[in-house]
Amino acid sequence: MSKVLVSYFSASGVTKKLAEKIANVIKGDLFEIEPTQKYTLEDLDWTNKQSRSSIEMQDKTSRPQILNRVSNIAEYDTVVLGFPVWWYTAPTIINTFIEENNLEGKDIYVFVTSGGSGSEGSFKDLKNTYKNLNFIKSKRFTGRETDEDYINWIK
Repeated sequence: MSKVLVSYFSASGVTKKLAEKIANVIKGDLFEIEPTQKYTLEDLDWTNKQSRSSIEMQDKTSRPQILNRVSNIAEYDTVVLGFPVWWYTAPTIINTFIEENNLEGKDIYVFVTSGGSGSEGSFKDLKNTYKNLNFIKSKRFTGRETDEDYINWIK
């Protein structure tokens, strides 16, 4: 298997737990896509049109700053990208990560966490936005999968 980076954004900790498990099972390196300004519960209130997350998601050009960068991105052949689904798509911080890292030529797998939305909308949006990247497949995981489920998804 190629060298794998499991990169993730987690606002509440759910995606983080899943990313850690996936990285452990597939023997990948872990990288947290961490915003320079952490999200508060008020920031994440999707029912408030003036909340930070609502404002970011309404503005397709929004690119929240990330605290750290992947210093050795060229070493990876495969990138597993995880995030919670916001407004049926990827949070805009995922665009920041993609645009700050050269992912061309890498196989990209997307996993999402969500209370109800699947991964299809996010995956389609990313493929349409970044046509030069090699998005392989996506999946919504619940955290109840077996180790073999994660391994088979990447294979």
